[in-house]
Formats: sequence, C-alpha cells, structure tokens
Amino acid sequence: MSIALIQHPDCLLHDMGARHPECAQRIRAINEKLHSTSLLSSQIHDYQAPLISKEQLLTTHKKNHVDDIFESSPTEAHLTEIDPDTIMNAHTLTAARRAAGAVVYAVDLVMKDQHSRVFCNVRPPGHHAEYQQAMGFCFFNNIAVGVNHALKTWSLKRIAIIDFDVHHGNGTEDIFKDEPRVLLCSTFQHPLYPYKGMETQHDHIINIPIASGTSGTEYRSLFKQKLIPKLEAFAPQLIFISAGFDGHKEDPLANLHLVEKDYSWITEQIKYIANKHAKGRIISSLEGGYALSALASSVAAHIDALSSDET
Repeated sequence: MSIALIQHPDCLLHDMGARHPECAQRIRAINEKLHSTSLLSSQIHDYQAPLISKEQLLTTHKKNHVDDIFESSPTEAHLTEIDPDTIMNAHTLTAARRAAGAVVYAVDLVMKDQHSRVFCNVRPPGHHAEYQQAMGFCFFNNIAVGVNHALKTWSLKRIAIIDFDVHHGNGTEDIFKDEPRVLLCSTFQHPLYPYKGMETQHDHIINIPIASGTSGTEYRSLFKQKLIPKLEAFAPQLIFISAGFDGHKEDPLANLHLVEKDYSWITEQIKYIANKHAKGRIISSLEGGYALSALASSVAAHIDALSSDET
C-alpha cells in the first residue's frame, strides 16, 4: 500500500541556533534514509505542505497566542526567543504554518479517500504547544489543528490521538482536555520535561508515565495492557499519531531503550485498530527524535509498517 508523504522545503529554513537539537538535519536525515531504502520511489506519494491560514490556527489556539507568534517573527539575521528552548528566525513562522498545514491537508487526503495513511515529515514539531503558549520547540500544535479540522469540516465524532514521543504531549492535552470526542493516549518518560501529565482527571485522556530505563519489551507490555483496550472501546473513526522517536535508546534527550523494531511494532498495533474501526485511516506527524541516525531509521521503520498491507 502506498502512503502520502507531506513535507516542504520551508521546514528546512527554520533555525533555532547552533547546536540546538531540533534542527533541519533531522528532516534531511529522514529523507536520505528513505531514498537509500527505496521507500520514496516504491511506496510513497509526495505532496507539498500548504501554508495554513491564521483563521485555521484560531480553531485551536487563542487569538492572542497566534497574534504574538505572527508579530514576533524577526527580520533576517535576527532571532526571537519565545523561551530558552523555543526560538524564531525569519523563516520560523512560515515553517510552522507549513507544519500545521501539512496535517490539515492530510485530513482532507484521507477523508476524500485519496490515501488512507499519511506521514507528515515536517518541523517545527507541535505537541508541546498549548492553547495559548508556545514551548518545548513547538509554536503551533500541528496535530491538534488537524484534529479540529477533522471534527469541524468532516463532522467526525470519535478521533484518537496516540502520542508515543518520549515527552508528555501537554499541549495536546491542554487543547482537548474538555473535548470527549477526542481520545488522547500519551506514553512518556517520567519524570522528564514538561513535567506534566500526572494529575490528569479526564476519562478521555490516557497518560502512561514510563520509568527511565524502560526496555522495548516492557514498553510493549504497557502499550498492550493500558492503551489497546481503551482504543478498542473508543472505536475511533480516524487516528492521529504524534510520532516522536526520542524514546530510542540512542537519543540524547531521554533514557528509554526503544529500538526500530519497537516502533514497527507500535505502528502495527495502531494499524490494527485503524483497520478495524477507522477504515485504515492514520495520519502521523513528526514530533521529537534527536539522534539523527536512529531517528532516520526509526521513521523508515514506521513508514514501512504503515505502508504494509499486513496487520
């Protein structure tokens, strides 16, 4: 099965300074790996991410937040610090609009039955961006903007988000904490940035904190015991993935011990649920992952599993 790959050269121009782990080389490494494994030529259809409008962002973020990001966009050769980790250059606003636009475009592709599975190879990431705050390398919440588009434009009633980034998806939780049509399942190392997710009291928010040093075998057991039954009971009509690969054992920003085969396994579990309840529809968007070789090979494993017809 072929899948859609949505990206844009503008996402390479966003730069938060020398030695920042969230860098353009992440996207380049992924594409180099996809080319070397022939996935790009055999299983992937390429699409360009559109530039999302300000009005579309306002479906998900407070107006003051959106206005602040637009107004903070610096001129050439300058940087604007939103917080010590989250920095804008002259191209950041455009890249962030492309990243959110990619997920909205993905929704339309799957709902029009042009593709059932999509991977958005975009940056900056989004899952830390809250309703009215940019943080954690994130400016707009790409997945949340796409989910709201699916709810409003396509009138879906049950959407699942699976966030397997090593950091808690606090922004996505903040945006959907009062929206029971959205089931959010987030696995994350604890304690670790953003040091949230432990106080959740909502039935449709499933947070699974994981201890430092957790192995792939232990992770799989938690995923199968705690997330799969919730997803089965919810029976989502569409599944989104906040695809962070910083739980890999080589990643410098965390300390889980996942490997490429674990990401393939996770993808297969999600694909089973999607095939059973959601007509196979899955939209995955890149979040974290900062060890370049491990990131690239993990994304390739993820895409290969998404494109496979086996369940």
